[in-house]
Amino acid sequence: MADIVSTNQFKTGMHIEHRGSMWRIVDFQHVKPGKGGAFVRTKLKNLETGAVIDDTFRAGEKFARVHTETKNVQFLYDDGTDAHFMDEQTYEQFALPRAEVEMELTYILPSSIVQILAVNGKPTAIQLPSSVELSVAMTEPGVKGDTVSNVTKPATLETGAVVAVPLFVNVGDRIKVDPTEARYISRA
Repeated sequence: MADIVSTNQFKTGMHIEHRGSMWRIVDFQHVKPGKGGAFVRTKLKNLETGAVIDDTFRAGEKFARVHTETKNVQFLYDDGTDAHFMDEQTYEQFALPRAEVEMELTYILPSSIVQILAVNGKPTAIQLPSSVELSVAMTEPGVKGDTVSNVTKPATLETGAVVAVPLFVNVGDRIKVDPTEARYISRA
């Protein structure tokens, strides 16, 4: 029997069944207006399509909870159709459709260890860390005299991702990047 959770038990990262699909709670807020009943405002991400929606529920509304786990896996290779991984504990190999993990792949090098989100035992998505270190493969040299604050230039990383970097970053530099926002953090 599935666990049932009410809106009072919502936590960020929890997974629920709603409208016949599985959703991850990205954000939620309990609202108690002066007039009328309390409600919960949520931001939900669909695990199958990746769509993010805003939804509102009455306080105390109940949902089936979806059991999830994260596993450390090694990214092996991308064959153009699927991305192949290996479970670090069991050495079992599996693949995820490239179309579902394309954005995440632009920040992962082969042989990297990443976390996979498994829903009901089935791998469904890659969970990227809050920052990754990658080398700059290509960028234009900074122009001397361009010293206005916050001036950036595009840089292509070794994985093919393109991020805006400060002018002082050069080809070959290792930088820290926030993969969720495709944003430069610092030199590594």
